[in-house]
Amino acid sequence: MAAQKINEAHEHMAKADKCLKTSLTKWKPDFDSAASEYAKAAVCFKNAKQFDQAKDAYLKEAEYHTENKTLFHAAKAIEQAGMMMKEQKKMPEAIQLIEKACMMYMENGTPDTAAMALDRAGKLIEPLNLDKAVDLYQKAAGVFENEDRLRQAAELLGKASRLLVRVRRLDDAAVALQKEKNMYKEIENYPMCFKKTTAQVLVHLHRADYVAADKCVRESYSLPGYSGSEDSVAMETLLQGYDEQDEDQVYRICNSPLLKYMDNDYAKLAISLRVPGGVSKKKVAAAAAAAGGASGAAAEEDDYAGGLC
Repeated sequence: MAAQKINEAHEHMAKADKCLKTSLTKWKPDFDSAASEYAKAAVCFKNAKQFDQAKDAYLKEAEYHTENKTLFHAAKAIEQAGMMMKEQKKMPEAIQLIEKACMMYMENGTPDTAAMALDRAGKLIEPLNLDKAVDLYQKAAGVFENEDRLRQAAELLGKASRLLVRVRRLDDAAVALQKEKNMYKEIENYPMCFKKTTAQVLVHLHRADYVAADKCVRESYSLPGYSGSEDSVAMETLLQGYDEQDEDQVYRICNSPLLKYMDNDYAKLAISLRVPGGVSKKKVAAAAAAAGGASGAAAEEDDYAGGLC
């Protein structure tokens, strides 16, 4: 089966070569037909699991589409070439080709397709290189933002923000979260703004920047519905506990359902939050009770030290 497909691929490539030849009656190469034949050859190589040859065929298809000024189809072929690299676990090469395709989509005037391809590339590279995935998601968000598609832009920025938290690039995460929150505010998705405020507070407190965390909450009071909401009450209580170095209060809020059921990366920030120099009132009370019990026992022992008489 594989050998048959490989033979078919070579037949299509031979046909493509004929399409490119000129003669006295044919003055121009037939780039459209050549591209079509290379596309068929690529599929045959792909079915035979000859991914490197399939990649070369897709790139040839792209070359002739470009000659024919059909940039969208050229970009599609380059993206497919990238997927052939993915099949061979050659992720850096795959991403490089997909990014090249995205540039061509942009040049062709189809930015939405470019953004979606960048999103796909981000998902591909995420298990291997989180920093590169962040870069791709942010680029995709930028494309959507330029097209005034703020919901899609915010969703992609959200992916980038979570990964920035995961790799502990908290300064960058704080900037990304603010931009994301601004987008949700512009499209009047206020519940998402509330969630982003909570995420901002956690990020800023992990940066040991109480002032920035407090400022995020203060600014959010201008959002319709934030004042008195579960989110605002929780953040006020968290900030109060942090400011007063009350570990118990901080622990209670950080382990509440509101924070525990956030996106995993933010939930981890919540349960790992510690108060610098913090004191647990429960532990202090328990220690005091233990000390009191011990002194009482010692006094009782002293009463009977001389015997009963």
